[in-house]
Amino acid sequence: MKAFRILITIISLGVVLTYSGCSKSSPAETTQEKQLKLLSQTWKAPTVSLGGVDQTASWTSFQLTVSGTATGTTYNYACTGRPPLSPWPAGGGANNLGTWSFGTDPVTQIIRDPSSATDTLPMTYTVTAASGTTKATLTIDFTFAGNGYTRVSSVAGAWHFVFSN
Repeated sequence: MKAFRILITIISLGVVLTYSGCSKSSPAETTQEKQLKLLSQTWKAPTVSLGGVDQTASWTSFQLTVSGTATGTTYNYACTGRPPLSPWPAGGGANNLGTWSFGTDPVTQIIRDPSSATDTLPMTYTVTAASGTTKATLTIDFTFAGNGYTRVSSVAGAWHFVFSN
């Protein structure tokens, strides 16, 4: 009988220890949520080129602010300090707001102004998080054909933006 009590005690202790380490886990973060966290900040453009030609001098005041909530499928962006000749729309109001969404591959593709018949623009991007003394970086590449809000011949072509925060 004493051996039976010891066996029951050991089994009970094992059950308690097994379940004591369990906690409710939150659902896994989606790829889009991870990317949105990395993208959601204000970015400055230290390097800009058009067709391989450095355009940085015209973009010293340009900032791109990306924002949104994880529950959405369309997010916001705002541009400030853009030069008069730009592949970025001026937008409406003081905040120059536009929208964007993830493309087929949320790790490398975004679509600027996806609901606009004239301004939809697929873009390829890479983003890295800040680490230690290294700033976060965002690189955006796209080919702009000019949809009517600037002189097309001045800004049409392959754009390359390297942003940091």
